[in-house]
Amino acid sequence: MITLLQTAERLRKGLTTPNELIESALAAINNSAHVFITVLEQRAFDDAKASTRRWQQGAPLSPFDGIPYAVKDLLDVVGSRTTAGSITRIDAPIAVEDAHVIAALSALGMIPLGKTNLTEFAYSGLGLNPHFGTPTCDVPVGESRVPGGSSSGSAIAVQRGIVSCSIGTDTSGSIRIPAAFNALVGYKASTGRYNMTGVHPLAITLDSLGPLAHTVADCVALDAAMRGMQDVAIEAADLSRLRFVIDDGVMSDPALQPAVRHNLVLMMEQLRAAGAEVERRTVLAVARTRELIAREGWLGAIEAWRLLGTIVEGPQGHSMDRRVLHRLRAAKEIEPASESRIRHLRTELMTAMEHELDGAILVLPTVKHVAPPMASLSEDDELFARVNLETLSLTMIGSLLDMPGVAIPSGKDSIGLATSTLFATTEGRDDALLGACLAIEAGLRPPCLPATR
Repeated sequence: MITLLQTAERLRKGLTTPNELIESALAAINNSAHVFITVLEQRAFDDAKASTRRWQQGAPLSPFDGIPYAVKDLLDVVGSRTTAGSITRIDAPIAVEDAHVIAALSALGMIPLGKTNLTEFAYSGLGLNPHFGTPTCDVPVGESRVPGGSSSGSAIAVQRGIVSCSIGTDTSGSIRIPAAFNALVGYKASTGRYNMTGVHPLAITLDSLGPLAHTVADCVALDAAMRGMQDVAIEAADLSRLRFVIDDGVMSDPALQPAVRHNLVLMMEQLRAAGAEVERRTVLAVARTRELIAREGWLGAIEAWRLLGTIVEGPQGHSMDRRVLHRLRAAKEIEPASESRIRHLRTELMTAMEHELDGAILVLPTVKHVAPPMASLSEDDELFARVNLETLSLTMIGSLLDMPGVAIPSGKDSIGLATSTLFATTEGRDDALLGACLAIEAGLRPPCLPATR
């Protein structure tokens, strides 16, 4: 594993060149099926040559000049189609402008290697795609596991070492879930943090962007670059001044796998020993948000139907992934009055969460379970629907309340599958959260021990 910051250091010291980085990354793609929908080979070679010259002349555009990254195929990149993982967009127009965040990274010399695979229209937390195949991670078990979605390819590109970092989108958990299943760090920003120009929407109220990488420090660096900043202004917080609240209601959920619970508790014990204040109690705003979603439906589904309903009911609908099609048709049945109630209570719950946390950081499992086996989910649509809902159930809380969140690996279960802990805070406090997560990363003894129960 070579991180983004380590790669930047190697470039600074002259230990590698952008040409070498691109050649290595393109070679790795050939050994990783279904990770990319489009490989931007010619652009990557051309950009690498220009970047290599700049380094040779002592004039790089930034410390990250020449570093390749992967981008989810929901963002426009000049010269490529934005398929959104759907066969219905296979003839979509070629992008003539980069998405705003891609342009920001290009201005710093970073190189988009290609457009990564995803669940069709980003509408599932498991990451399966019947049109472009499903990317899989390297796991220590004999059967393939789901990659997590919808940013499946973005996660696997990092997990397999093709790139050191990638960009994903997150509407219900689509960065945090694949990060959790693949032992990565994934940061879902508040919705207003990035300019969303050139990002294919799913649910405009909830859509957000963010990086996936091996470390919090890499995510912080890429976050700054996505906003056009060469220098990272966020520093690690003082761990002894941080307060964490573990939600007891979620921790008591019978569906929570023992290894996920055990590793979260172990992680928080380490942080307490390092000086942090750790409290465990029921957070009423979390419980009320879960109840609201179960009772009224998902706001993201309502907005997704509004956007995609004409495709579902049009001549191309029959070609869509049947599981995505079923979920979208179900969204059509949500009563209009429910949307009004959801939006009203959403505002109330955002305020309630602010009061309950009072500056503390909320701690939840990122997902209740480790990555489930792929074969059974591919074959059984009812099972897929149940597992998908369980997979999304905890990340949806933060999505509805516009809470920035960082998924951090917490350890492994007894057979070596990754578990993850989610750290979240209230809308717009992204800098504070990232500073806290830098402190968390420094305060933990890597790696957390595997669960024994």
